[in-house]
Amino acid sequence: MLLAAIIWGSAFVAQRLSLDAIGPFLFTGLRFLLGAGIVSAFVFATRRGVRNTAKAASGHGFDAALIRDGVVLGLVLSVAISLQQVGLRYTKIANAGFISSLYVVIVPMLGVLLRHRTGPGTWIGAALAAAGLYLLSINEHFSIMYGDWYQLGCAIVISIQVMLVGHYAPRHDPLALSIVQFVACGVACLAIAIGFEPLRLADIERAAPAILYGGALSVGVGYTIQVVAQRDAAPAHAAVIFSMEGVFAAIAGWAALGETLSTRALVGCALMLAGLLACQLLPASFGRHEDRAVDAKQPVESA
Repeated sequence: MLLAAIIWGSAFVAQRLSLDAIGPFLFTGLRFLLGAGIVSAFVFATRRGVRNTAKAASGHGFDAALIRDGVVLGLVLSVAISLQQVGLRYTKIANAGFISSLYVVIVPMLGVLLRHRTGPGTWIGAALAAAGLYLLSINEHFSIMYGDWYQLGCAIVISIQVMLVGHYAPRHDPLALSIVQFVACGVACLAIAIGFEPLRLADIERAAPAILYGGALSVGVGYTIQVVAQRDAAPAHAAVIFSMEGVFAAIAGWAALGETLSTRALVGCALMLAGLLACQLLPASFGRHEDRAVDAKQPVESA
């Protein structure tokens, strides 16, 4: 799970670099279609020995219900990832990584609207995260980076997607659901790119390394690791580890692109990280609550 968080965090660099060559929707479309291909190859390789058994036919088939639910998840995911990708034009990688990670706090708060029981740790975590977001995004002159609004929108939509995953995933094979979701997300973004962005083979070739990293590693490998690892991990513990994506995004932005953060922003990052941890760990000390809905970015997806 920590490896998945490292891949997702460092993928913000690939996402940023891709913007120098191709549009955000074209990158997202190609990235998720490539990821769908990687996961499909993984499923075929690991299940080919049982593909003709009754269990495989009944438990792993792409039936109408799975396709319908996967398309819904994919369309919601396409909105979230598009907001994130467009916003990267106008903010720092560290900001994007930490603000996107707020889904870990937003999900249990949305659960309140569904009348889920929410422990005190959720509210403590939300307060810390809000304070951290203020310090990270709003400078001394009370202005916020334009791209941070996109990242906050991404966090909200991802939170909705995570809750939908919690509703749909128990009904289907998770890897099959992931494949349909990735295809739907990729096709939706690619359709927008065809209509509104320039399509030049030379530009795609320039962006190929970023597409390969963002698609093969971040989507394909990262999300596959998540599904496999979470078979033996408590959702709350998984969410804490996956939320480290924001930390690795900041490190990657500094190492690869020379981005730096002010002392004020670093304090904001620390408060946000403390909020994420409090949201996931403190409820357990006050009793078992519903916060299990925060199943990280279970696609799932993390970006």
